[in-house]
Amino acid sequence: QTACEYRNLRLAVCGASGVNRMLARVRVTTTLVCIMMLIGSITPVSVYAQSLSERASTATSVQQASSSNDATPVDSQVLNDWKLIWSDEFDGPNGAPVDQAKWGFETGGTGWNQNELEYYTDQTSNAQIQDGNLLLVARKEAYQGNQYTSARLISKGKFEQMYGRFEARMKIPTGQGLWPAFWLLGNDIDSVSWPQCGEIDIMEHINSEAQIGAHLHGPGYYSKMAFGQDVTLPGNEDFGAQYHLYAVEWEPDAVRFYVDDLLYFTVSVNDMPSGRKWVYDHPFYILLNLAVGGNWPGAPDATTVFPATLSVDYVRVYIHNNWTYTRHRT
Repeated sequence: QTACEYRNLRLAVCGASGVNRMLARVRVTTTLVCIMMLIGSITPVSVYAQSLSERASTATSVQQASSSNDATPVDSQVLNDWKLIWSDEFDGPNGAPVDQAKWGFETGGTGWNQNELEYYTDQTSNAQIQDGNLLLVARKEAYQGNQYTSARLISKGKFEQMYGRFEARMKIPTGQGLWPAFWLLGNDIDSVSWPQCGEIDIMEHINSEAQIGAHLHGPGYYSKMAFGQDVTLPGNEDFGAQYHLYAVEWEPDAVRFYVDDLLYFTVSVNDMPSGRKWVYDHPFYILLNLAVGGNWPGAPDATTVFPATLSVDYVRVYIHNNWTYTRHRT
């Protein structure tokens, strides 16, 4: 069966917090996609278990994805299918702290179960508003027994959502030992612990690699066994060279990952191995952080430039008007 879809216009109307910046955002994408629809689901790649060379060879490129089954535009791209329910446009005055009605801080420097090297603070030197962006800044400085500081923001207890489109337009830092991330955690983590709560990694990047990664963690499929896929830009362009839009569309039966509105990875309830639970059926909260060091990227070296900054233009969450919300936990 051949699927042909023409996308020309997508209008995203900002909420009240974004009025100072814009009344509306119009993205013209004009994409013609004609592909063969194949039966079957994507086989995820466990990127945590791969070496750098193996990751590079298995990474999907945005250019490749645009001509593959994975890149098929979906109904969610049709105008008016999405309703904006929460956003932060980071429109405060320069030097202002983050909006405490929307974000909290996780602080500390105990390694975060990954042997990370930073101490996360709630100081404006590590997290502040600047020119309409949120800046998360990693600094090389001695603090509370650690040699680096940074910030880790969470919406836990302030905004938690089951299903929808979660997106952030960001410019990521690159360099040995740097680990920026945009992700979601189940809000029941305090009662059931991780990974039973579920984790959706919308964007993770380490060091100066040409690819970013998306991952899905849950009971029996976490860490090296997680569902995951890397994606590169055409010509292995540096993800840190400019802003990109990172998004996930999470519905009852599936989680889909996008870069710049191109779909490159999907995990569905049918991909669950025998005896494993699909735990993405309850509210999750948002996390934004810039880690330094850790088991995955390794430590910074003499080439790493500090301060290193993760710049976030906005974070937005939408719900889909046409989804039927059913539960799958057993």
